[in-house]
Amino acid sequence: MDKRNLLIAFVLMMIVAVAPSIIWPTKPKPAVGRLSGSADSAVVRDSASRLSTPQSPPTAQPPNRPTADTGRIVWVTSPLYRLGFSTKGGRLVSAELLQYQSFAPGDSVKPVQLVPAGDAFLRHRLVLPSGDTVSLADWDFQPTPDAGLVVHAGQAATPLRLEADRAGSHVTLEYSFVPDQYRFDVRGSVSGLGSGGAVLLIDLADGLRSAEKDSLDDYRHYSVVTKASKTERTDFGKIRPGERTLFNGPFEWVGVKSKYFFTAALALDEGQPPFAGAVAVGGPRTGRAATRARVMLTMPVQPAGTFRYQVYAGPLENRHLAPMGHGLDDANPYGGIFRPIIQPVSVFVVNILLWMHERLHLAYGWVLVLFGIVIRIVLWPLNQKAMESGMRMQAVAPLMKEIQDKYKNEPERLQRETLRLYKEHGVNPFGGCLPMLLPWPVLLALFFVFANTIVFRGVPFLWLPDLSRPDPFKIIPILLGLSMFGLSKVGQIGVPPNPQTKMMVYFMPLFMTVLFLNFASGLNLYYAAQNLFSIPQQYLIAKRRLRQAPVSGVRVAPPVKTTPVKT
Repeated sequence: MDKRNLLIAFVLMMIVAVAPSIIWPTKPKPAVGRLSGSADSAVVRDSASRLSTPQSPPTAQPPNRPTADTGRIVWVTSPLYRLGFSTKGGRLVSAELLQYQSFAPGDSVKPVQLVPAGDAFLRHRLVLPSGDTVSLADWDFQPTPDAGLVVHAGQAATPLRLEADRAGSHVTLEYSFVPDQYRFDVRGSVSGLGSGGAVLLIDLADGLRSAEKDSLDDYRHYSVVTKASKTERTDFGKIRPGERTLFNGPFEWVGVKSKYFFTAALALDEGQPPFAGAVAVGGPRTGRAATRARVMLTMPVQPAGTFRYQVYAGPLENRHLAPMGHGLDDANPYGGIFRPIIQPVSVFVVNILLWMHERLHLAYGWVLVLFGIVIRIVLWPLNQKAMESGMRMQAVAPLMKEIQDKYKNEPERLQRETLRLYKEHGVNPFGGCLPMLLPWPVLLALFFVFANTIVFRGVPFLWLPDLSRPDPFKIIPILLGLSMFGLSKVGQIGVPPNPQTKMMVYFMPLFMTVLFLNFASGLNLYYAAQNLFSIPQQYLIAKRRLRQAPVSGVRVAPPVKTTPVKT
């Protein structure tokens, strides 16, 4: 049983130590080649070759300000966001999320800004049947209403209309907004350009502006996400500077994500063709992290010269993405080969935590403490049985040793006698394993929750400034290690001394403390609460173990004597 405990402890250590590398395997690059449909393929390849080299952001990222070639900014404000559209090209040059604070150096208490300084989203170009490309980026648009919009809660979708004329051609861009959602509709019409059969090129984004204190960690999450039959993610780090990567469509949506935020173009309207494909061009890197990749989409223009799509620009949060359908809540695919298990468990756990926070009116830190205690209460009966099974194994250990010595040269007989001994004394050799492993799916799910979801971003608790980041004073990881040591020490009361077990009592808490030092403080808080609440149960079992007398009087059948046959 001691060897089995040692093996279980080693397996648990390995699960925690190697889970990130197993669950985040290196992703293969998307297919680089022809898109479905020769015309669209040629358009995408030609457009990708014309893309200007993206510029890397400055080290200090000032708030976005209009420049001389930006044109006049028309502002659209709702309770959730403040969007700035330029009259030069009708581009989105500013996207502030008013309910999320930026933690980027120098931003102080400013809201999150998605658009990098000096950049713009939603640049539109038309590739005409003649092969000519018409860029709308330098067209001067007249806005209606001229003073911008304030979108009130409960108000119907309100449009911002921009119109431009040039050499007998007319272009209209109309943006319609919903006050309680992070999305808006884009409608366009083109006349006088011979646009029937044209292809629309949409420069979706050139990466997002980091709004995190640890920008390097944020950059590691920068990715292109596409949805065809399933969701696929390609990290910016996999696209080398200047490299063009083609994504084979058709796609329902294509997006660009950071750790916590997401912008996407969605072709979800009935009657509107989906995006034919996408191109990502790697930007230059000032360091090891990839911060830029220009992402461009292609969409066929209707014969009447019209096009339509939607834009999402907001947090990577299930509550905002799931109601939109089309798998948009899967815009942050994680979990690797365990994704079918990890993501549903993560969503389930997050929903429970949100429910506890909203219904019980508790701070998220206390929610994590309470959730850890609830998990232990739910598993209490199983833990009780596991500990009782361990006590029975300890009690029959002398008899087990006797059987092993007596039948060491008869493997089959040894197996039969071992099974008989287990049956007579109600011992299940695996009874203590399952309860030990059951809390781990929740712990792993919470690991991914803190690494990928926005729920705990910037949430303080006691001395902790942010539950999604490590404890700056290392108090919680040390408390976790001490609680694990106390739990192990109490669990050894009444257990015969064993050098291996004694080593694990000291090694495991030290190992877990070092391992969890740089994990999210909320994860440490949850795990420490579980351990502390388990100590009383361990103590009760230990006291019972001391009172229980060892099993004796079990008769072990002698080996069968055989008489050699004379020949």
